[in-house]
Amino acid sequence: MQKFGATYVHTVTGKVIKNGVVTVDNQGVITDVSALKGKIPQSVDFYEGGHLVPGFINTHCHLELSHLKGLVDTGTGLITFIGKVVTMRDFPQKQIDAAIVRAEKEMMRNGIVAVGDISNKTDTLAQKAKGNLRYYTFVELFDLLQGHLEETMAQYQPVYDAISLPKGHRKSFVPHAPYSVSDELFAQFQSLNPQNATVSIHNQELAAEDEFFLRKKGGFVDFYKDFGLSIAHFKKTGQPSIYKTMEYLNPKSRTLFVHNTLTQKEAIRDAQDWSKNVYWATCPNANLYIENALPNYKAFIDENAKMTIGTDSLTSNWKLSILEEMKTIARYNSYIPFETLLKWATINGARALGMQKELGSIEIGKTPGLNILTQIVDNQLSEKTKVKKLV
Repeated sequence: MQKFGATYVHTVTGKVIKNGVVTVDNQGVITDVSALKGKIPQSVDFYEGGHLVPGFINTHCHLELSHLKGLVDTGTGLITFIGKVVTMRDFPQKQIDAAIVRAEKEMMRNGIVAVGDISNKTDTLAQKAKGNLRYYTFVELFDLLQGHLEETMAQYQPVYDAISLPKGHRKSFVPHAPYSVSDELFAQFQSLNPQNATVSIHNQELAAEDEFFLRKKGGFVDFYKDFGLSIAHFKKTGQPSIYKTMEYLNPKSRTLFVHNTLTQKEAIRDAQDWSKNVYWATCPNANLYIENALPNYKAFIDENAKMTIGTDSLTSNWKLSILEEMKTIARYNSYIPFETLLKWATINGARALGMQKELGSIEIGKTPGLNILTQIVDNQLSEKTKVKKLV
């Protein structure tokens, strides 16, 4: 048994416990949560002024792109970013593998316990099989609007089949984005996954995405032209891109909309009317890295949206740290309380990945991992706030 205590214990789903102690067994299972009465026993590893919180959930990452760290310029915009990633992915396998190991270690140091990870290849599977973190592996499909179903499934079915599932791990087929998935491929997702799956999709990350669907104009028209791909068959919808997703995906499954940089109140409301199982992943540092923009968080808060937090990849970020994402949100949106950000970073993420029975909150019987946060000032994150992984 180990006992960890702090001036503040944030259970997330319950009250904040002043001078609380959390007891865990050798498997990391919480066996007791209580408040100290009197002097701190020597058996308790106590952090004066600290905030004890559950392990963080990273709901959106591209671990297999870790070897591209620092190779793509900041501020170029998503279309340029995509083009560079597509043309720069091929590296010696040893470099790719080493970068994946380093990136996972970085997430672990930063108190992350579970990851929703996009996979186009099998590069990350050997590392995931070690069970250091829990992964929900999203096998991402796209056909660049060409409708080549047999070729697409022939490429990605082997990736899906190769994924082993250590305890606590899950997998799904997911569409990349509305602008890169044909109607024919979109229609497959109703049958590719069970209803209890999580399906993630990149959503409204840049103005050109909505412009493409509203008017069939803008940067994506040039993107497809530059790649020599015909989009003559593509018809504008007259609606923002998110409505294409709602037309095809299963409202009974969990849908994780990712980025949402330009998503507005009406679309948030319509999506949540479409399904009660909608979650929203924000990756603020990646949004700044690529587009120099952030979502309108107030719109999501006003609509009681179930927000989660992701890091995206080291290709589009400086670090893989949920705490750093929380600090960025707080830096530009100081009205958002720390407790709200903590909920986004823990229990909401766990629920989005279907892992809430084990992760996301400090409760007896769970194995959420434990982090200690220090240098929180007046219950607000500061630039000096640090995280230390305990369990």
